Amino acid sequence: MSTLPAAVPQHFTRREACVLGLGSLAGLMAGCATDSPGGLVRVESSQFGQLTDGRPVQLHTLRSRHGVVVRLMDLGATLTEISVPDRQGAAANVVCGAPTLDAYLKGFPAGASVIGRFANRIRNARFTLDGREVRVTANAGPHHIHGGREGFAGKLWTAKTRTGRREAAVEFSLRSADGEEGFPGNLAVTVTYTLNDANELTLRYAATTDRPTVVNLTNHAYFNLAGSGDVYGHELQIFADEFTPGDRDLIPTGEVRSVTATPLDFRTPHRIGERIRQIEGPSGYDHNFVLRGMAGTLRPAARVVEPVSGRVLECRTTEPGVQLYTANHFNGRPYPKHGAFCLETQHFPDSPNIGQFPSPVVRPGQPYASATVFKFTTIRA
Repeated sequence: MSTLPAAVPQHFTRREACVLGLGSLAGLMAGCATDSPGGLVRVESSQFGQLTDGRPVQLHTLRSRHGVVVRLMDLGATLTEISVPDRQGAAANVVCGAPTLDAYLKGFPAGASVIGRFANRIRNARFTLDGREVRVTANAGPHHIHGGREGFAGKLWTAKTRTGRREAAVEFSLRSADGEEGFPGNLAVTVTYTLNDANELTLRYAATTDRPTVVNLTNHAYFNLAGSGDVYGHELQIFADEFTPGDRDLIPTGEVRSVTATPLDFRTPHRIGERIRQIEGPSGYDHNFVLRGMAGTLRPAARVVEPVSGRVLECRTTEPGVQLYTANHFNGRPYPKHGAFCLETQHFPDSPNIGQFPSPVVRPGQPYASATVFKFTTIRA
């Protein structure tokens, strides 16, 4: 059995606090940013539509000085667009998203939404917490996945925008009631998206509870750095020596196994399509990788290069794991099979039931904090 990442530390340096956004949620932490200069309109909000009950949904736009544009909506705290220049300066949307709210309400299959209260799977939709069995929504056969039937992706979040000298941000907040989808505790959640002039999109997650509970938050963004087509030619590197094997329902067995001599060995760059046909079970990648280093510290998770456009995506996270998913369910409407990849930074699937995995338990007075950074650059031909 391999050594697993340590639990997330409760105390952070000032630099880590800036990354994690552990200062005031009402404004940028002192020393992390200052007022924005004139010229560039860094952030703006507009009406995106309304829900069937009449509640309005806004669309928020963030801009960097170097051409990256990010759009997010209140429903699900969802990324609808990340427009990134290629090596020639031509922009394309590199995340799957729909142009209208109506498309999401009709079941758009690739929403880049916040997933919670617990991302990924929980075996038999139950776990034991402090000696008491907790039963949560079973929405994947007998199992639980991605927060339940509605989850956080189906919630209307409250948004606040703000700007700094070299960045702009949207802070989304949500309250999840005790017993919602079966989870104990009233949970107060914030997710802050910050775009800076280094073309880094930082996602900071924070949560507090009034009762012991489990929390595992991520964003289910579907990326395609070419902007269209399949992702077989994308060159992927994952900074992990091990993964957590799953059963036929893709739920971890509790084992941690080396990636050596498997199609999961992305320690050096490989094209996503190079070995995808070798995967047994799912029709593509849908695997949790055990990231190197200590959980709770911001460190490399993955790097992806699309050689034709020259676009590069670098992912760093404080989470212990990352789920690689290659859009195995896409069917051509509107995207082709394997038309995107996901890098879902996370605690491990079924960790409430597997004691040797990093614990997802959150208690009163011990806030949940997590950060993931997606940085966009280009390489020369």
